[in-house]
Amino acid sequence: MSKEKNNQTETKWIGVGIFAAFLASLCCITPVVALVAGVSGAAATFSWIEPFRPYIIGLTLLLLGYAWYRKLKPNWDPDCACEENPSFLNSKSFLGIVTVVAALLISFPYYSTIFTSKPDQKVIYVQKDQVETVSFNIEGMTCSGCESAVLSAAHGVEGVLEASASYENQNAVVKFDKEKTAVPTIIEAINKTGFIASESAKIN
Repeated sequence: MSKEKNNQTETKWIGVGIFAAFLASLCCITPVVALVAGVSGAAATFSWIEPFRPYIIGLTLLLLGYAWYRKLKPNWDPDCACEENPSFLNSKSFLGIVTVVAALLISFPYYSTIFTSKPDQKVIYVQKDQVETVSFNIEGMTCSGCESAVLSAAHGVEGVLEASASYENQNAVVKFDKEKTAVPTIIEAINKTGFIASESAKIN
């Protein structure tokens, strides 16, 4: 196989590797993009990818590892017409950039909250007997970006006083003024994000 053909093959594998890294993080990138863009209904579009994420990450590491192996291994073929100055796409610099980008994409769930803003804190005085706290089951949350989308939807309902969400526990806890809103209204708002909410229990 010629050096040129080898380089083309390596570039293709690198491309597949970066695409796999993007695909692995898509389930967490989408809720953040949807929240920032105000398109809340798209937040859960790619949550189905989450069960496959470890395998996609493994594929990414395998492809990039193979690319580095090919790039760093000594060439013992005396007949090889090796390029003294390879093109940028075939250079170690390019592979290094791709590796860093892939690492950032794969780790996106761990820093996605820096791209989302917390809801404004408001001081609202409500009589204690008007306050109700309800726990909701939320299906489809896969990372902290999903939590932000759910919280944004909950805080967008008039009468909601506080809200918290956990993708690990697949739930959200909402405290609200029952004179201004009700459980079905909160469920409807969360469901508009694409996640599926259902009442779990009344806490008080």
